[in-house]
Amino acid sequence: MQGKLSFDDLRSRAGDGTIDTVLVCFPDMQGRLMGKRFHAVNFVETSFKETHCCNYLLATDLEMATPDGYAASSWEKGYGDYIMAPDLNTIRVLPWLEGTAMVLCDILDHHTHKPVPHSPRQVLKAQIARLKELGFDAMMATELEFFLFEHSFDDIRKGGFRDLVPISGYNEDYAILQTTKEEGVMRPIRNHLFNAGLPIENSKGEAETGQEELNIRYSAALDCADHHTIAKNGIKEIAWQQGHAATFLPKWHHDKVGSSSHVHQSLWQDGKPMFYDENADLGMSKLMQHYMAGLIAYAPDYTFFLAPYINSYKRFAKGTFAPTKTVWSVDNRTAGFRLCGDGTKGVRVECRIGGSDLNPYLAQAAMLAAGIKGIEDKMSLASPTKGDVYEDSKAADIPQTLRAATETLRNSKFLREAMGDAVIDHYTRCAEWEQEEYDRVVTDWEIARGFERA
Repeated sequence: MQGKLSFDDLRSRAGDGTIDTVLVCFPDMQGRLMGKRFHAVNFVETSFKETHCCNYLLATDLEMATPDGYAASSWEKGYGDYIMAPDLNTIRVLPWLEGTAMVLCDILDHHTHKPVPHSPRQVLKAQIARLKELGFDAMMATELEFFLFEHSFDDIRKGGFRDLVPISGYNEDYAILQTTKEEGVMRPIRNHLFNAGLPIENSKGEAETGQEELNIRYSAALDCADHHTIAKNGIKEIAWQQGHAATFLPKWHHDKVGSSSHVHQSLWQDGKPMFYDENADLGMSKLMQHYMAGLIAYAPDYTFFLAPYINSYKRFAKGTFAPTKTVWSVDNRTAGFRLCGDGTKGVRVECRIGGSDLNPYLAQAAMLAAGIKGIEDKMSLASPTKGDVYEDSKAADIPQTLRAATETLRNSKFLREAMGDAVIDHYTRCAEWEQEEYDRVVTDWEIARGFERA
């Protein structure tokens, strides 16, 4: 694929000076790229085997705080090292950064050299391995929605994140005229990411002022998560280079529609789509029905992995294309799960619950675990819901707050069996800390509402 490099290619380009910098990265708990910038010659001579990082990087928050309560790392344990082991199959050029390549790493224990179980990439790899034992491969695709603003990250931060001005002045959903005005940002995003080896399909205006969507072609589950993470980082960097800010905050204003990250998924075997049965209703095989039944039944358990912050839950609102119910429907965007491509070999399920702030490794892993549970237990799929799902009083609700999602995560027997107690305890503490940090802050809304009138 264009943009991907073999290790020999990288060595050659490092030797002739075409590439002088290698970003050695891994996704943290929040799905951000963390790592180091290596001189390319040093990387190809020695550091391609391993490098090291502080283990607090998988026990921190968006502010890089060091919360207590994590079993894996703490002040008491001294915050030691992890090994960053480069996955040499992920080397690629980054065309928007001069002379730069990137490689993604797996995180290993410094003493045992075994994978760190709560490392997001390992969490997903574990579920892919479980699925492989059943004889299947997962093919997945994510949609990245985000907002572009007139001003840069630095200007917005210096202004206290107030008076934010989107790059457009009206709803630009599918609008060609308005998105033409934004091509100074979006064309480099599409082309640079494609030239970095990501199978970019298209971009479009989304259903709000300044809102964009980037679509990446389906691929194997781990590749899908890698593509998503690289694209998200790349979008921010490329927008910054053009003097604009791009945000993946799901709900930046209460009057604006939020940003999602829909996840499409299907199972394959020996290159054939196993969700398709030409003789079945809607083309849905028994395997697909079992998978979807698990996906839907356990959605409350894994909602935290789809909506990991306080702000994530502000997006779930009636009439905004953000779902509020854990049911499925046929090509219906008001449901939490939408059947796409019914009656064709492209039949698949789209989870519409996740927000633009999700960590794709964790979200995909949780959904695969739920689907595997459905297959193992041969769960029955209920009939599809029809009409406006927002008004369906019989449909089960998605957890409506981070606090509620934390409890469903903590008490999930299914997730503890699928991922292990240590992983679930780790991410439960992550969720608790986010709530604790919010609970201690006095917001502008409280002051404006009660300063004089309370």
